[in-house]
Amino acid sequence: MASRATFLISDLHLCPTRPEIAGLFLDFLASRAREAAALYILGDLFEYWAGDDELSDAFNARICAGLRDCATATPIHFIAGNRDFLIGTDFAHASGVTLLDEPQLLDIAGTPTLLMHGDTLCSDDRAYQDFRSMVRNPAWRADFLGKPLAARKAQIEALRRRSEEEKQIKPAAIMDVNAATVAATLRAHGYPRLIHGHTHRQGSHVHHVDGHACERWVLGDWHDSGNYLAVDATGCRFHPLTLAA
Repeated sequence: MASRATFLISDLHLCPTRPEIAGLFLDFLASRAREAAALYILGDLFEYWAGDDELSDAFNARICAGLRDCATATPIHFIAGNRDFLIGTDFAHASGVTLLDEPQLLDIAGTPTLLMHGDTLCSDDRAYQDFRSMVRNPAWRADFLGKPLAARKAQIEALRRRSEEEKQIKPAAIMDVNAATVAATLRAHGYPRLIHGHTHRQGSHVHHVDGHACERWVLGDWHDSGNYLAVDATGCRFHPLTLAA
């Protein structure tokens, strides 16, 4: 009997204003995801996460319940994205998900595989990288989480609006990965297969680094439909998930 594949997803951006995508994800957890050897979520599961007191929200509690139920059959692992890096241990306990540091080098079906959200690979976007360094600082995190939840959510909404405005004037190229940064990352980790999300540019690439041909798989977002990458001993394959008619 063939061994079960490992599934990987990212960039779902779940929120109450997109109930059809949330439903698609919950259906995935209740069905196909339970067939996997493991499920890895590579960040931006939620549109944003203001802190683990978000668990009191009915929508978030419903997502956590779906994750917890699926985790009884399939181990679920999570690497934070740029939208949900404030997910913490309370979320992990509520959802049954294991939190992982980034990057994560694993053996998946016999192939060394590096897992990342992917935002650090977009090194041409200096403004974003400076912002990322600021908000990932433990002192900033402690200060932010010390504010009331309503104030945190208002601040995040303001940041999101500004980010969307800035995206309209940024060259598209700087929001994709930097080839030299990808090469340096592959070199630093022994020329593995690389799987990441963040850019919403689903596809596969081959990078030739120091005589090594390294695969890079980019997970798709869940904007109008869903998708996952299945990895087994035969390789990697994308699978679409479509909304019910």
